[in-house]
Amino acid sequence: MNHELAIERVLDAPVSAIWQAWREHLAEWWCPLPWRTELHALELQAGGRFATTMISPDGERHDDEGLILEAVPAQRVVLTNALLPGWRPQPGNPFPFIGLFEFTPEGAGTRYRAAARHWTADDCEKHRAMEFETGWLAVAAQLEAVARRVAGSPAKA
Repeated sequence: MNHELAIERVLDAPVSAIWQAWREHLAEWWCPLPWRTELHALELQAGGRFATTMISPDGERHDDEGLILEAVPAQRVVLTNALLPGWRPQPGNPFPFIGLFEFTPEGAGTRYRAAARHWTADDCEKHRAMEFETGWLAVAAQLEAVARRVAGSPAKA
């Protein structure tokens, strides 16, 4: 059973800049504009805490807390919102998933793949209905823009 949603594209920035943007500038690109992100914790190691609040322009807030399952510098981050630090189950999550983020050098750029794996087809469809692809592609473009800035690349026209 594969209940995975994924986006993939080549970003116009080297892996080193993508990785730096991921670990040092996450609040700048994590959710689609005009929403914004408050980053509370990003402990990039197995068992590390990952916590954000996404805030809409009218002040609606969505808190999200989870656990880093794997972090391989400049290659991959795997996280879940199904667990809390200390490997404790997180009750009451509307649809738990595992997020996978992969960074692969491709020419002067980076092949970026972001996926969400769900326990059930129903949870997967709920996430798809939230415009998963549109939102996650927008976030990838925002990540690319931050990485280009970090790398000192000129802005795209």
